[in-house]
Amino acid sequence: MKKFYIGIAFLFLCFTSGMLYHLILEKRAFYEKVYEEKTSVFVSSLSRPRGRILDAKGRILVDNVGIKSIVYRKTNGISLEEEVEIAKNLAQLLEFKENISEMDLKKYWLGTHQKEGNALITEEEYDLYEHRKLNSNDLYLLKLDRITKDMLDYYDEFEKKVAYIYTLMNKGYYYDAKLIKLEVTEKEYASVLEKKMVGVTNEMYFKRDYPYGATLRSIFGTVGNIPKELESYYKNQGYAMDDIVGISFLEQQYDSYLKGEKDTYKVEEDGTLTLVSEGKRGNDLVLSIDIEMQLGIEEILKEEIKKGKELKNTEYYQGSYVLVGDPNTGAIKALAGLKYLGHDVFKNVESDVLFSSFTAGSIVKGASMALGYQNNLVEVGKKVRDACVKLYLVPEKCSYKKLGIIDDITALKTSSNYYQFLLAIKLAGYSYSYNMKMDVTESHFQIYRDVFSKFGLGVKTGIDLPNEQTGIKGNTIAADLLLNFAIGQYDTYTPLALLQYINTIYNNGVRYDLSLMDRIVDKENNVVVKKEKKVLSTFSLEQQYFDRIKTGLYQVVNIGTGSGYVDKSLNAAGKTGTSETIFDSDNDGVGDVKTINNTFAMYAPYDNPRYSMVVVSPNVSHYNGKTDYFAYINRYISASVSDYIFANY
Repeated sequence: MKKFYIGIAFLFLCFTSGMLYHLILEKRAFYEKVYEEKTSVFVSSLSRPRGRILDAKGRILVDNVGIKSIVYRKTNGISLEEEVEIAKNLAQLLEFKENISEMDLKKYWLGTHQKEGNALITEEEYDLYEHRKLNSNDLYLLKLDRITKDMLDYYDEFEKKVAYIYTLMNKGYYYDAKLIKLEVTEKEYASVLEKKMVGVTNEMYFKRDYPYGATLRSIFGTVGNIPKELESYYKNQGYAMDDIVGISFLEQQYDSYLKGEKDTYKVEEDGTLTLVSEGKRGNDLVLSIDIEMQLGIEEILKEEIKKGKELKNTEYYQGSYVLVGDPNTGAIKALAGLKYLGHDVFKNVESDVLFSSFTAGSIVKGASMALGYQNNLVEVGKKVRDACVKLYLVPEKCSYKKLGIIDDITALKTSSNYYQFLLAIKLAGYSYSYNMKMDVTESHFQIYRDVFSKFGLGVKTGIDLPNEQTGIKGNTIAADLLLNFAIGQYDTYTPLALLQYINTIYNNGVRYDLSLMDRIVDKENNVVVKKEKKVLSTFSLEQQYFDRIKTGLYQVVNIGTGSGYVDKSLNAAGKTGTSETIFDSDNDGVGDVKTINNTFAMYAPYDNPRYSMVVVSPNVSHYNGKTDYFAYINRYISASVSDYIFANY
């Protein structure tokens, strides 16, 4: 029994000793790791490949291309003389197209001629410095100002090249990776690698590549250095100050997913780098855009714009916008904007749909009718004869022609202005009489704006792009302007807003956000984030009234003012719009020509739509010519694009 207890004690001692030994080893390893982290210098690679941007079917829209580059990083304790020597070595191996600026050359001269530079300051100025009436920066600026051309002229071309490289080596923060040269030749790359200069490395720099050229380029956005005014924001987000980030549009919106991770290196005592952890490419952004549909629409736009420019009164017409979406979700399938520069040359201006706004005209009358129903201004089915409205001291305001007997549905079908004028007059608390006086307040305009906003007009659509604009709100309060508002002739709206508006009508007042992102995936194509449709607002109205609005819009396209905009076989519903605007013909910032905008919005099929579409053509005609000819450019574009998308997608 005694032997048994001795054996147990022995086993316990072995076990305890083993545990203590491993704990000591692990603790030692831990402290060694902490010590190394505290006493070593770690740096990151210059850049990393960002996540790609793909279309809905996985086709690459934005990719990365690696470029050989030469990079410099400062090492602790390196002297000015040592850095100049490195610059001289690099100057012998590399060729540059760029030249050093005069100011940078002056700074280099001061850095390498400190004694001579100090002599440029007078004793009186040093005395002011001692008495704190001048600071060190004041003295530095005085020195720079006193360096003459003669003092710099003795630098030959090689020495200027050295100075240029030295300037590059000292830009930015101390530990930033300094890009010395991009796109080096194989010979340059090999020779620098062979030289093994302290702090100098050969690295791949990744820049964006666009397989489809200019198409959607403005929507993809750009990448670059962190803007100065946003440094604190990015620093708080864990970015390094030399990081390349998305600075506009989708690149900015989804930077946290696209950015990826850099390689991490340990700086050895001899200045060489040892890879500690390998970086990884960022996640991919998959859009709802179908690039084949996008390209097809652009080709149609180009042809129709060129044809349109051959018609009368189109001197001020410069191009059009086409947006295609899924009204069930708010996803955008295509987003085209082209400006004609002449001689078969076009400029892609898709991003204008966020910033440029237009008087939309009668396209908004669906929202005006919703206001009428909600505020009990409409007598359902009541017949009235279309006519003109004459307010006191205001010229007559009429529909585009006499439309005969109309009710609430046919008022939409025929696009009666008169019907909307009567609703606006009722909203202000009046019954119409010829040459009547009518007082309105800001609150009457606000009632319209509140209703319109529920359909996406005059508010942000929630699209996943930064800096979306909401159009221009008129600020003059007058009775005739309230009437203008009701028919889309006062406030302005973006093409994006018009797309959300027609989507919201189909969805019975439920307003979904617009979106370009479908999902974000990692390199194994696992879904990181999936876009879910988001309700931004709802407009409460009995279903019977929405049904009447939709019936009116169906009649617009099939037997009304929208006939010819969409093939009847598509069974679409939609609304046209025509409005007056002022165009700046001489680019002096002041509108000087009265022109006409044309708009169209639709969804199809009527009962279960596959697509919604908006077409906007600004300045398609004007009133300055010898004829009042109106070019139906918007109709031709709408017909061609709708035929194309419904036949092929």
